[in-house]
Parts: sequence; structure tokens; C-alpha cells
Amino acid sequence: MDEDELDAVLASVPIPELPQASASSSGENIGGSCQSTSSTSSEVPIVGKGSASGVSILVNPRQRGNPVLKHIRNVPWEYAEIVPDYVMGATSCALYLSVRYYNLHPDYIHDRLKELKQSYALRVLLVLIDVPDPYPIMKTLTHIGMLADLTIMPCHSAEEAGKILETYKIYENKPPDVIQEKQDSSAVQQVMDALTSIRSVNKTDAVTLLSAFGSLAKLVEAEPARIALCPGIGPQKALRIHGALHEPFKNDF
Repeated sequence: MDEDELDAVLASVPIPELPQASASSSGENIGGSCQSTSSTSSEVPIVGKGSASGVSILVNPRQRGNPVLKHIRNVPWEYAEIVPDYVMGATSCALYLSVRYYNLHPDYIHDRLKELKQSYALRVLLVLIDVPDPYPIMKTLTHIGMLADLTIMPCHSAEEAGKILETYKIYENKPPDVIQEKQDSSAVQQVMDALTSIRSVNKTDAVTLLSAFGSLAKLVEAEPARIALCPGIGPQKALRIHGALHEPFKNDF
């Protein structure tokens, strides 16, 4: 999608109205550009170009004063001359926006996307929920995200936003199986998984059945009346187990 097509698509997205609120003049962050009148010493790293593939999260200077920065504690960060608000890795970046700020400046995200163009493989829109009823705006932002290839990450506090950015950075070079559920490949676990795939059969039932019959083969040979004698099984569940174990395999060939 080129810039003209993106303009046309985003221009067609309806913008719901929220009650207007005036922007704070005390340096409070409401999203978008976050210039503050003062900053603590922990918020003043040296501004530089940085390296997107390094150990630091790169921060656009327009985010100076954003409370999110106080909550990025587990990875280093530094200001850098970048287009997005945050760069978490060589191929990942984030734009920051609050729902209240979007309501005041609905063209802001459109302009930022035009600046970003098609850069970065992973483009995150970090959305701060700071209004009582965010759902109309979130629906619109989700629509924009689908059209502009953005991953929408809602958060309800600056601390949560900081943790999201940290997590993206920490797992930047980790393989997918790090966050996948660990699979037990043992024969007993495979039988347990097969039994618990039967409707209403839980892990306790599976353990009870294997303890009572000793093996899956003996359970398959058992009649429903015998299965029903196991604690916690009962006639209905026994019929369901027996039926599942004797159901013929489907052959699609």
C-alpha cells in the first residue's frame, strides 16, 4: 500500500467523538508528543543515533517527559534520532498514543504513519486507555491497525506500557519456543492428553482411569459398566469414554 492509498483508506475511517478535554499545561502526558518542562536525572541519557540492534531501547526525543520512561527499568534506553517513538530492535518499533490525545488530535496517528511509511516488520501502536469509555476510539484504532499493519497493544498505565516495551526488547532475539507451552513427550502424558480430549474428562479422571486399568489397552477392552465404577466417572461419562475409544478412525483418502 503506497502513501496515497494509505491516505485514502485512513481518511475513510469514521472518528467517534468523546467529550472534549483540555490538554494539561503542567507537563502531564496525555499521549503523542510529550515535552515536559522539567525532567528527573534518570530521564536524561545522552541523545545520539544509537543502534537498533544494540542492547538499548531507542527513544524519540519527543517522548521526553513521558512517564512511561520511568518504568523502563530492566533494559537500558537512550534518546536517538528515530522516526517512531520507540525502537525495540532492528525490525520492531512502537508509536505511543493515548485515547484522550487521539480524541483531541485525530489526525496525529495518520501523520505519524505517513512519516513511518513501511519501515519495520513489527509496528506496534501502544495505546494508553485514559478515558472512562474507550471502546468507540479503540474500535477505530483497531480498524486503522488492520489497514496499516499495526499491532495494537492497549495498556491502562504508564507502568504497563513500560513493561510491554521491555518485553519486546528482552525477547527480541529469543526463539518462539521460549514462550510456547512446554510439551511432555512421554507415553503417559500422551495418553493423558488423549483422554482429556474427550468431553468432560479432566486430568483427575485420566489419572483415575490409568490407575484403575493400568494401561490404555485394558481401558479400551473394558465395558462401560466397568468404567463407570471408577470414582468420579459415572454412567454418562463412562459411555462417552467408551464411545470415544471405539469410534473408528476417519479416512479422508
